[in-house]
Amino acid sequence: MSLQAMSAGQLARKVMDREPLFILDVRNESDFNDWKIEAHAVETLNIPYFELIDDVERVLEKLPAHKEILVVCAKEGSSKFVAQQIVEATGRDVYYLQGGMKAWSEYLEPVKIGDLAHGGELYQFVRLGKGCLSYMIVSDGEAAVVDPLRMIDTYEQFAEQKKVSITHLIDTHLHADHISGGRHLAQKVGATYWLPPKDAGEVTFSYQPLQDGQEITIGQTKVTIHALHSPGHTIGSTSLIVDNQYLLTGDILFVDSIGRPDLAGKAEDWVGDLRHTLYHLYRSLDPDLIVLPAHFGKITEMNEDGSISARLGDLYASNQGLNIEDEAEFRKTVTEQLPPQPNSYQEIRQTNMGKLTPGPEQQTEMEIGPNRCAVHDR
Repeated sequence: MSLQAMSAGQLARKVMDREPLFILDVRNESDFNDWKIEAHAVETLNIPYFELIDDVERVLEKLPAHKEILVVCAKEGSSKFVAQQIVEATGRDVYYLQGGMKAWSEYLEPVKIGDLAHGGELYQFVRLGKGCLSYMIVSDGEAAVVDPLRMIDTYEQFAEQKKVSITHLIDTHLHADHISGGRHLAQKVGATYWLPPKDAGEVTFSYQPLQDGQEITIGQTKVTIHALHSPGHTIGSTSLIVDNQYLLTGDILFVDSIGRPDLAGKAEDWVGDLRHTLYHLYRSLDPDLIVLPAHFGKITEMNEDGSISARLGDLYASNQGLNIEDEAEFRKTVTEQLPPQPNSYQEIRQTNMGKLTPGPEQQTEMEIGPNRCAVHDR
């Protein structure tokens, strides 16, 4: 029996496959309460590292007999130490999370959403540790990535596996909770970077304006993306209809909630736009469209196959944010009853405008913590 490493990728597969697991999180209580690993079949216990340095005896009786044990901390070192003490005390195999919560925050797991009608495939990249979702549309040797994260190597490696060239990078809006990888990946591979012009008033770089009604064709099989201006989370928020099957909603509509309008300090100005998009524009669309958001807030939003998606018509029956018929009540809900704002969101917006250029470690620190782009979030 021994100490063993578990990678973020291995943990992601366990979460998505709903395998039973016991997690001992040895970070400080405040960090744990702010942000932790969530999964359907995971039991989690938080005991700070400083309480276990001299003796792990207090935790031994709380360890389940028939579940794998994973110890996690911020960067790896503390969890490795505690896990080794548990191995020596129990004689069991015990795992530590390789790279800690930093690695968990940055890992992306690709999930196939479906085949496209005239050839091609659509993939969702699930960032379990942050609740971010991005997409790759693949067709006839080309690919478009929607709402790409800063971990651009993941998309490059996946495109290489699929033997396709990334030709388009698309951000549905100017993000406030994570740093976009769209501009940098476009520069690296020679692709076109698209951004809604109404969100780009302060950007310091060139881009292709993503306008209402814009069509972007991927590959010779003519998988076409239609842009649909859908303001409310930001003034420029733009949804994408792919192959007349899928509705990529950015941060306007989620499976369990709706987008918040306050991250640019203009909640009162944008709440009317948000209501119009959700209660008029989206209601005019085909209810059989499959909604694919840019974020999720809770593990309960995950489907059996690990994807985050739902039929648009079903969301009008189940999503609380789509069923506030009184306009005054809706306005109050989306301007007053909000979770805390994302960590470092102002600096992240500035980075996505090109006004700040934080280094890799600083980028990681800026993004640490849960997704908070929804009204009814954690």
